[in-house]
Amino acid sequence: MYEIIDLYFQGQPEIIASYVLRGPTGVALIETGPGSTIDNLWGGLEYLGIEPGEITDILVTHIHLDHAGAAGELASETGARVHVHHVGAPHLADPSRLLRSAKRIYGDLMDPLWGETLPVPADQIRVLQDGDIIEAAGLRIQALDTPGHAYHHMAYLLDGLCFTGDVAAVRLPGYDHIRLPTPPPEIDVPAWLASLDRLRELRPDRLLPTHFGPVDGDPLRHLDGVATNLNAYVDFVRPRWQKGESAGEMTADLQQWVAAQAVADGCDPDAVHRYEVVVPSYMQASGLVRYLKKFEEA
Repeated sequence: MYEIIDLYFQGQPEIIASYVLRGPTGVALIETGPGSTIDNLWGGLEYLGIEPGEITDILVTHIHLDHAGAAGELASETGARVHVHHVGAPHLADPSRLLRSAKRIYGDLMDPLWGETLPVPADQIRVLQDGDIIEAAGLRIQALDTPGHAYHHMAYLLDGLCFTGDVAAVRLPGYDHIRLPTPPPEIDVPAWLASLDRLRELRPDRLLPTHFGPVDGDPLRHLDGVATNLNAYVDFVRPRWQKGESAGEMTADLQQWVAAQAVADGCDPDAVHRYEVVVPSYMQASGLVRYLKKFEEA
């Protein structure tokens, strides 16, 4: 029912996925990836025999640049509707604030990482609330408000398939290791755990994270692993933060710790590197320290 386009982010395989859904009235995409991989997205669509005019709907799980950065160009070229969480919608129509925030984090790496981010035409944006049923390419897809990684996060449910964005974390094909994407500024651990509980209650047949591809094995076991690792990340960072360490000062220790976890879970050196490309340790540290300052210090 779905096909995957590997966007080859930073030249690496199996980092960012765009999911293709062929429906009775067109084609829907879940996730566009960043502007830096737009040529790979167009190439993947061409390989699948899909013309731009066939794309009727674009669903983004949230507005982070690795998930939705290319939505503006894709929408302008295809005329497709872009479905997005109601909190994120204004930032697709006018990404200037989003880009300023990202520039503070990534600095000179903005262009090589993310490329150009164009606004989505306002009349093509479809604003989503929790539980909305999206009629996309003739398919009925349910939007699930799943905050934690970001306040503006949706997962999408289609006939037992759950496209999870980042709420179900990162798991590369062929590996059991789960890595938590915890960038600043919106990490909210209790909200994230509640979102995982919600997905457990829905008992999806298959989880499809954006990073990357279908999760092999029991979806509930994977969701349990996400929750366990999320709590473990906080437990690792908290005592260092309480001692006054900055995110920068603890990053090297965190990177060694998550790399050791990956090796213990059976990852080879190449996989350890690719996990670090998907979720840089300095971003994990920054987001978790921001969370602790915001919630626990208060």
